Amino acid sequence: MTPWFEVAVVSTIFAVGNIVFGHFEEQTPKWRRVLKLVLMLGVTVGISTAFGRVWFWAFLGAMLLPVLYIHAVWLPSKGINGWTGEPRDKYYALRGWKR
Repeated sequence: MTPWFEVAVVSTIFAVGNIVFGHFEEQTPKWRRVLKLVLMLGVTVGISTAFGRVWFWAFLGAMLLPVLYIHAVWLPSKGINGWTGEPRDKYYALRGWKR
């Protein structure tokens, strides 16, 4: 089996994520965003090739756990809404950005 299906899945997730949630990364350098995609594709292709498609799906599902923790627990503990990123001043300060 070739890993092209996995590449398509991860690329689609990144594309939709950038369209819908890109405003939360507005001051992140472009090179970091591209590097994140390339690394994620490399890891998922590596997992799929070495261990199979089931482990790719398990890895993808496991990647949801830190996201859920950050948005449901960690961000609210910092006084930031995990869904909207508001108040913006606190979110920007947390990211180390200037308004």
